[in-house]
Amino acid sequence: MQKYKYIAANLQNKKIKGTFIAKDEKDLAEQLAKQSLYLISAKIYSGNTPSAFFTLGTGKVPLSELTTFCRQFAIMLTTHIPLLECLDILKNQPFSGYFRKILDVIYDDVKSGLVLSEALKKHAKVFPDFFRSMVYVGEMSGRLELVFNSLADYYERDSAMRQKLRGAMAYPIMLILMTVGIAILMLTLVIPKFKEALADMDVPIEGITKVVYDISDFVTEWWQLLLSCVLILGIIIFLFLRTEKGKYTLDVLLFKLPLVRTIQINTVTARFASAFALLLSSGMDLTGAMEAAEVVITNRYMKKRFHLATDYVRHGMTLTNAFESINIFPSMMIKMITIGEKTNSLDDVLTRSCSFFNAQLEESFNSFSSKIQPIMIVIMGVVVGTMFIAVYSPMLSIMGAF
Repeated sequence: MQKYKYIAANLQNKKIKGTFIAKDEKDLAEQLAKQSLYLISAKIYSGNTPSAFFTLGTGKVPLSELTTFCRQFAIMLTTHIPLLECLDILKNQPFSGYFRKILDVIYDDVKSGLVLSEALKKHAKVFPDFFRSMVYVGEMSGRLELVFNSLADYYERDSAMRQKLRGAMAYPIMLILMTVGIAILMLTLVIPKFKEALADMDVPIEGITKVVYDISDFVTEWWQLLLSCVLILGIIIFLFLRTEKGKYTLDVLLFKLPLVRTIQINTVTARFASAFALLLSSGMDLTGAMEAAEVVITNRYMKKRFHLATDYVRHGMTLTNAFESINIFPSMMIKMITIGEKTNSLDDVLTRSCSFFNAQLEESFNSFSSKIQPIMIVIMGVVVGTMFIAVYSPMLSIMGAF
């Protein structure tokens, strides 16, 4: 038996699309004829994720679309619209063409008998592990509308966090690029001109001026070699960071670096508290919720440490002791977990704490910006000041001679 995707016409000559299981196309035509439908075309239906190649995409859906999908789905389920009808409405919403194709496939799969979580599992690139785990929990607990509403809230907060992180990093990156640009401009254009002007004046070139002039000579003479080395080094670093070892090494550095460490810890804490509370409130058991929530921890080093905590809890350790042993969460998180365990209301305590952890994350972004900006300005000032001294100190010595 094969599953076919067909186009047929009814007695009013209206075209109808659908899926049907049949032995072959002849059997399909006979089965449709019994329903007063006449087969126009048919092809074997695989149910695989459509290719993202022609949409110039990566196979992933933007958070904004995923959030809108969750919010609209939750609203319709709350008003008791049947699941299949919800999907039929959603696949015709103004999402991207690629996402609409995905929803088309999911609709056909659910229509043919698959539960929603199984239909989503075929599109792992589009729907994250956490998303699919939550849908499964919603189906098992009969609270699918609550799960979709909570997912929409979660992705909205996650999107806001990402925007704040980009905002915190934008200014320091701009200052780095400006510093490098000024240094290159001075070494390749300004300093050589001053050196030529002073060459006939018999001015002694020494100290910091000589060092900067030598660097300028080296850069102007060997700029092609330097550029090649920078490009090769950049490619090597890029390829290394594409490997699992490279990604893990970067995550270890991000966790250890003083200024970035706080952002990493607060980001993971805010995401985990929100996801973990959501999973627990949806009826998932403690170890199951920990395993499902692990996917929101994007730092590989922290995820490895968290995995140890999951094993500890599985073997009977309290959540408080397990989290204390891995040392990746702030003390306030440990205190909230302790209160939740003692009062047997872990999901409620974490839900109420989410706003605090989100505020802590925002504060860490602001703190990072306020600390990194003066550091970058000082570095920029040192570079520019050194160049200025190197250029003008010979001129000052000439003026002093008169």
